[in-house]
Amino acid sequence: MDDTGAGRLSAQAWRTALDPAGEWVSRVLEAADKRLTEVRRGMPDAGGLVIAGDHEDARAYAALLRGLTGKRPVVVLSDDFGGPWVQVDGRAEVLDLPEAIESLVDYYRSISGEHPDWDEYRQAMVQQGKSLLRITPVRWGPVATGGFPARLA
Repeated sequence: MDDTGAGRLSAQAWRTALDPAGEWVSRVLEAADKRLTEVRRGMPDAGGLVIAGDHEDARAYAALLRGLTGKRPVVVLSDDFGGPWVQVDGRAEVLDLPEAIESLVDYYRSISGEHPDWDEYRQAMVQQGKSLLRITPVRWGPVATGGFPARLA
């Protein structure tokens, strides 16, 4: 298969996986809500961030979250490229092995549920030299307009 065909196939796979009407997104959001509930036992102000590729998906993800949590999530949208946007600031951590291994297990569980052989999964992560990037939003704002900030254009 040529690169163009592989690229189209990959894009279609992502569209299918990220489809709000599909099973995968619902499972991921449900697992994320469960994990966030656990985290909030020790960090009551902990929050999550879901990023969508377009307005329609953002609204659909919000509806799924509201159905899961009973709470209405904040949705930030823009009508066009030059429309309102918001900056989210946070702390990024790179977790390397061996510290990353249990977080990689948590990540897998949040996406795919239980693995048939966790020892095999852990071994594969070590053999592949996996790392994990954890981003924790700490503040957001302001809501601005005009596409990119002038200083970055």
